[in-house]
Amino acid sequence: MLALERVGKTYPNGVHALERFSAEIGQGEIVAIIGGSGCGKSTLLRAIAGLDPASTGKVSLDAIAISAPHEKIGIIFQEPRLLPWLSVADNIGFGLSDLPADIRREKVAKALARVGLAEKAKAWPRELSGGQAQRVAIARALVPQPEVLLLDEPFSALDAFTRRDLQDHLLDLWADTRPTLILVTHDVEEAVALADRVLVMRPRPGRLFEAININLARPRDRNSTLFDDFKRHVLTSLDRSLDRTVPDAHGRSDQGAAMWW
Repeated sequence: MLALERVGKTYPNGVHALERFSAEIGQGEIVAIIGGSGCGKSTLLRAIAGLDPASTGKVSLDAIAISAPHEKIGIIFQEPRLLPWLSVADNIGFGLSDLPADIRREKVAKALARVGLAEKAKAWPRELSGGQAQRVAIARALVPQPEVLLLDEPFSALDAFTRRDLQDHLLDLWADTRPTLILVTHDVEEAVALADRVLVMRPRPGRLFEAININLARPRDRNSTLFDDFKRHVLTSLDRSLDRTVPDAHGRSDQGAAMWW
């Protein structure tokens, strides 16, 4: 289990980015973090990754404190960040250097086939489309089989068709080993389509406003009335998170399927 206990972050310049953010995220759960610009979503993700440790509070995975990058936690950024001097296959196998060459080649080949890019093994990153490059980034992050995978708006730079295709593809890949996924997004539809739970943040400083359980079976029908109901719930929560007269909801919400309004 990933536990966030009253996580806070204040930068040296005095900016108070996060305050008392607490949540427990179970193994295999998909959680979306959503909120307005500047509410600390990416700061929170970097604290979970151990890239920028919290100033106060604690992040722990299976009761082990996380204060630096950890082998059980992978991360995918908005840009694929592929190494331009390595082939597609070598990019995917970059984190497997401790394995024997034959096992590494086998894992890379399976990963390429799984993301539909077997024919691109020897290609250079510059020869890929944006969607193909992000597929490689996803394969690279998943091939070491992390326990937790963090995604920082990984599809936001893509066109709508490619974004939706990769959202569905991510769920297919997740189903293989079911790591915990934590997704930062600005896209309400993406949050409802992918997540078991949506954590709505409020800004200045960033903190948890409301946790919304998405009680929809997979695969999800994006055109259904229930899907629209959950989207409206998240949108309403986002609007209310900006109203300083509304107190933080905290905790877990089981509303939505029962028509919260």
